[in-house]
Amino acid sequence: MAYPLLTNCPVCSKQLKITKLQCKHCHTTVENEFELSKFAALGQEQLHFIEVFLKCRGSIKEVEKELGISYPTVRGKLDDIITALGYSPAKKPEVDKKKIVSMLEKGEITAEEAITLLKEGEA
Repeated sequence: MAYPLLTNCPVCSKQLKITKLQCKHCHTTVENEFELSKFAALGQEQLHFIEVFLKCRGSIKEVEKELGISYPTVRGKLDDIITALGYSPAKKPEVDKKKIVSMLEKGEITAEEAITLLKEGEA
């Protein structure tokens, strides 16, 4: 039975290093210090979100539908993952107020989502 890869020490919570790899077929063992991918530091929920995001080909609208969450929540989750990977989220683009109002009129977003989007432009 295989267990999920541990990335942090269960005693002190510091990052673990991989020091041993073994072939499941021939049992060849390689020992050294190996680096983890940046993605190994992400939680299961974040990895699931990335999987859905990729499956939806980056369409925030499709991610909203698939996960049943709002546009601002999708954006927030993306920003959290970008930060966890060691990058700074991109500067927030200038808010297109007319587009937000149009989306609201078409029923694509709720009034609460529109307010959130408009407030993002003020920050």
